Amino acid sequence: MNKTQLAKRIKEASYLEGDFILRSGKRSKYYLDKYLFETCPDILKALGREFCKHLSDGVTRIAGAELGGVALAAAAAMEADKPWVIIRNSKKDYGTSKMIEGTLVKDDVVLLVEDIATTGGQVLEAAKIITEAGARVDRIVCVIDRKQGARENIEGAGYVFESILTKEDLGIKD
Repeated sequence: MNKTQLAKRIKEASYLEGDFILRSGKRSKYYLDKYLFETCPDILKALGREFCKHLSDGVTRIAGAELGGVALAAAAAMEADKPWVIIRNSKKDYGTSKMIEGTLVKDDVVLLVEDIATTGGQVLEAAKIITEAGARVDRIVCVIDRKQGARENIEGAGYVFESILTKEDLGIKD
């Protein structure tokens, strides 16, 4: 599946119109339901391949924040044959109470994957957890950049930001 076909499939699977409040608190007349595209095997497989195009030689792990980044990180890790970790949004109050599930070691170099970037808030929280653990985020790559400040915020925090697609690639105009 090429990028044009991927954009078409994602839009067909997940584009909704209405009045939505996003995680960032912003209102939107459209919503891209990540779970609708992440649960389609053909899309998820293609996204795994696309994320691997953003791997640099030094990357030792792939990470995704719960919940939307989990399937994406798994797909990329399987395609790249690299280990991966899940970054929790908050500590659970049972079991191990860890913020990182899987093995992340000091000096690991991480490709951090994200589903849809609006302001970049959630992925920046995940990047902070990774760096506090002693690892380094090589870059942050999202499936779709809504172009509402994520790039500026992520790059302003000192990270490299890339996207597989943008809202324009999906034919979305504000």
